[in-house]
Amino acid sequence: MNFRSMEEFWPFYMNQHSKAATRRWHFAGTLCSMLCLVYALVFNWWLMFFVPLFGYGLAWYSHIFVEGNVPATFGHPFWSFLCDFKMFGLMLTGQMDREIKRLGKRPI
Repeated sequence: MNFRSMEEFWPFYMNQHSKAATRRWHFAGTLCSMLCLVYALVFNWWLMFFVPLFGYGLAWYSHIFVEGNVPATFGHPFWSFLCDFKMFGLMLTGQMDREIKRLGKRPI
C-alpha cells in the first residue's frame, strides 16, 4: 500500500493498533524514549543508543505478543513514526477513545 499523506495512513495505523493494550505499550515506549533522550542530552550522550530501543522495543513487543500483527514501521517507517506521536498526544490528552469512535472502531 502506498499512502500519500498522514491523513490517508492514519486509519490504517489505527487498525494496526486496535487493542488498548497495544496503544498503552506504545505510549510507554514513546514516553520512555523521550525521557531517555532528555537524560542522554543532559547527562551522557552515549545513552542515546537506548532511545530507539525503548521506543521500538516496547512497541514491537506489543505487536508481536498483544496485537498479533507486523509493526507498520516495517512497511511505512516515516508515517508510523509520525502517527506514533499523534497517538501519544491523543492518549496524553484523553482524546484517544473519541478518535477511535470517529474512525468507526470501538475501543477493545
